[in-house]
Amino acid sequence: MKTILVVDDEPQIVQLVRDYLEHGGFTVLTAADGQAALRQASTQRPDLVVLDLGLPGIDGLDVTRLLRRNGTVPIIMLTARTDESDKLVGLELGADDYLTKPFSPKELVARVRSVLRRSEAARVPADVIRVGDIELNVPSMQLTAAGRAVEWTQTEFQLLATMARQPGRVFSRAQLLNAVHGVAFDSYERAIDAHVKNLRRKIEADPHNPRYLLTVFGVGYRFVDPRR
Repeated sequence: MKTILVVDDEPQIVQLVRDYLEHGGFTVLTAADGQAALRQASTQRPDLVVLDLGLPGIDGLDVTRLLRRNGTVPIIMLTARTDESDKLVGLELGADDYLTKPFSPKELVARVRSVLRRSEAARVPADVIRVGDIELNVPSMQLTAAGRAVEWTQTEFQLLATMARQPGRVFSRAQLLNAVHGVAFDSYERAIDAHVKNLRRKIEADPHNPRYLLTVFGVGYRFVDPRR
């Protein structure tokens, strides 16, 4: 049974999330501020943290930064903030996903399950990655879509492999640049848009209505399995 740490200073939200997660078969720990969250994470070693950004004292972004400094526990951010920069900063610090308040508790449980699956799969990198009709053979660097061989550039293959290893995860442009080039410069981030446009043309049945490579507006991209 997986243990989830829920961090929020609004008791009604904590209770709602606890009820849904426990009904979903999870053990739930709670904390109402950043200091308590860090103590719980250090002593109880949860499998995933659901973390509100607007915490008293140490805010959620600082908690994310400190959690990432000391480990790799998956993090789902909760935020009432509409500023996209908060989501970008959280993702850059290492959060795995986010939900904006108000949110559906059923969707949160689904996101928790999805992030846990991705986290477990990422621990054992596969030589062959399959998502829907897309297949990447990493050692031979072969890419097929619906059984059709696809021509690619090295950057396109690395970009797609990075996202396909963790389907459903939101990646910022800077994260993707860092993954394919080992460094991210703001002036080059829009190059990712060009690579994504080319990939959609090559792997999507309708590049203008993509099923796999989805845009997360103001943040980046998400690679999904359309059958789920």
